[in-house]
Amino acid sequence: MPAPVFLPPTSYEYARVQRVQGEARTPADDVLAAEEPLEIRLGYGPSGQREHRTLAVTMRTPGHDEELAAGFLLTEGLIRRREELLGVRPCPDVQKPEEQGNVVRAELAAGLPLDLPRLERHFYTSSSCGVCGKTSIEAVHAAACPVLPADGPLIAAPVIHQLPERQREAQAVFEQTGGLHAAALFSPEGELLLLREDVGRHNALDKLIGAALLAGQLPLHRHVLLVSGRASFELVQKAAVAGIGVLAAVGAPSSLAVQAAQDFGMTLLGFVRQQRYNIYTHPWRIT
Repeated sequence: MPAPVFLPPTSYEYARVQRVQGEARTPADDVLAAEEPLEIRLGYGPSGQREHRTLAVTMRTPGHDEELAAGFLLTEGLIRRREELLGVRPCPDVQKPEEQGNVVRAELAAGLPLDLPRLERHFYTSSSCGVCGKTSIEAVHAAACPVLPADGPLIAAPVIHQLPERQREAQAVFEQTGGLHAAALFSPEGELLLLREDVGRHNALDKLIGAALLAGQLPLHRHVLLVSGRASFELVQKAAVAGIGVLAAVGAPSSLAVQAAQDFGMTLLGFVRQQRYNIYTHPWRIT
């Protein structure tokens, strides 16, 4: 008998549906991946003169919200190291019932410089921002991405084939709902170290990177990242900020993702499924 799956209660909801098979229609309960807005607020400024403002609102699957906020701050370039983030906690002073549990406040270090005009513009990582690829890649370089190691990690080719199944086995909420993306961190030997799920592929990766940031484990130079779905520029740049040298995706990469991975020195794999995959950039890490 398989082990029972325990899901975070906020990660899913139930819906009454009509199941149709052939000509038969049967009432049934379905399990849905939860999706709610998360507002990320910033606290900043010197002691005794702290200010607060809303940074962003993202649609996410509730759970690991502190990690999501921490990862977002890092991958968007607002912080560069763990010491610049004093902490993240649920915001107690919400005004509306629907905001309860859906607002977090990230407190930045008192001496951390903050580019407020930049916060008022749309972030360069958004796929709809209209910024050209060259400008976007330069912006990521300007955010002081860790230099990816030139000596590894080295991954045996058969290990890559094992990653999707190991990721799927650990996706508790996806197993019940079929509605979530995942980001999974592996050792070079294929051991699953950390996994996060979310309705948004970028949120799943921010949660994973945020967990590593809060645990003091960055940069992730000796790890392999597997993401469900396609590999976008946004995922490549977030992985680069975390210092990840090998990014594998179950789906296809975009042209800008390939260009960025090449420029960052990252090994990018696509279509990692059914015992096959393509190596798009820096193949020397796959032995």
